[in-house]
Amino acid sequence: MIDGIQREAVSHEVDHIARFPVGVVALEIEWNNKDPFFDRDLENYKRLHADGAISIGILVTRGLSLQDGMRALVQRYAREAGITGPDDLERIGLNPTRRQLADYARRTRGDTTFAQAWAASFVPDKFGAATTHWRKLEDRVARGVGNPCPLLLIGLPVGLVTFGEPEVEVERLIADGDALLE
Repeated sequence: MIDGIQREAVSHEVDHIARFPVGVVALEIEWNNKDPFFDRDLENYKRLHADGAISIGILVTRGLSLQDGMRALVQRYAREAGITGPDDLERIGLNPTRRQLADYARRTRGDTTFAQAWAASFVPDKFGAATTHWRKLEDRVARGVGNPCPLLLIGLPVGLVTFGEPEVEVERLIADGDALLE
């Protein structure tokens, strides 16, 4: 159904739609799905644009710096949350599998802290290469997936992540991020 009119097409329900006098905007947020969801979203935008249902498609995902900085963010969280062993993971609501527990134990040999070992294991499991992030989106768009629908692609940078810093510090982090974009 597009504006109450039944049309013959296969489509996915878009997360957010906004109608403006000059056109219709579709927005999908792909934070941490499997990367084929980008194919679904882009092809859906292509069909909806061809049917005149949308004017532009927007996709929001993890940017390059956020994807690359995820391990450091998880390590920082672990340090600040006092995560020093598997029991602490349960305290924050995580229930590691036997495989994960064995991996943490293997990684904590030598000078490696539990926080470092957990981050090194958790990040690829949860935010790995096969999940939705900027590089995966960029690859698809470069191949023409979604054409000819106009697209606005937003990759969230690592500088947007805060850990309860004072407002002044958050403003400085945002300014630093803005300076990187210039």
